[in-house]
Amino acid sequence: MIIFDEPKIDCHCHVLDPARFPYAPDASYRPAGAEIAPLGQYREVMGGYGIRHALLVGPNSGYELDNRCLFDALDAGDRPFRGIAVVRPDVGLDALRDLKTRGVAGIAFNAAHKGTAYYLGGEDSLRHLAELDMLVSLQVQGDQLVEVRPMLERTGVRVLIDHCGRPDPHRGVGQPGFQTLLALARTGRVAVKLSGYQKFSALAPPHPDTRPFVDALLQAYTVDACMWASDWPFLRANQRFDLGPLLRQVERLVPDADDRHRLFWDTPKRWIGF
Repeated sequence: MIIFDEPKIDCHCHVLDPARFPYAPDASYRPAGAEIAPLGQYREVMGGYGIRHALLVGPNSGYELDNRCLFDALDAGDRPFRGIAVVRPDVGLDALRDLKTRGVAGIAFNAAHKGTAYYLGGEDSLRHLAELDMLVSLQVQGDQLVEVRPMLERTGVRVLIDHCGRPDPHRGVGQPGFQTLLALARTGRVAVKLSGYQKFSALAPPHPDTRPFVDALLQAYTVDACMWASDWPFLRANQRFDLGPLLRQVERLVPDADDRHRLFWDTPKRWIGF
């Protein structure tokens, strides 16, 4: 079986449909052109690359706290999706319980976009997530994880780290933020999305400067706590991306087919609850 046909769960992608769901007036970035990504278009992507399920992440780009486009996808009749909603960091237990009934697996803490201070008052929300067996999808960059780590450990919430933790490629695997990410593997409550290389690489595709970080994550977390994600439709990308080369890169990173099955399927199925 070629890698494009291997069954997959895409653990980080977005739908954006401003024709049906206009962008929020206060959106700091308004995706346009090739970044516009209606659900029907993503379904075609799924069919072409063996993607059976997907974790749709509500984007700050375009929608901020408006989750209507996400909910529309989650309400699709065949239910192949689960979601990550964008909400205020002080969201309450009842609101989270309602989100869970709609197919939402967790909420996004995007410190790379909002800064860490915006989320440091969100401990109660993280405890509510833990109580409901939901997740926080955490996007950090550089050394932000050092500041956020105590809150994660106090609350006992399960965490999905976006885009390899977005380390600084010039500072190597020894930088404090990345070492913190490696240390969190020991908690058993943290998993990592191998994705978004263009968000932290200083080089053109296939981003060879990201390889030491991916290898370190696979060693620390193993494929039982790593999962693949496309990051489609590649918001704010400064060059062209396609899923085919990204999947061939996975084939080089994880050459064993059984390990890839765990990465693509078993691990996200267990962690996200498909």
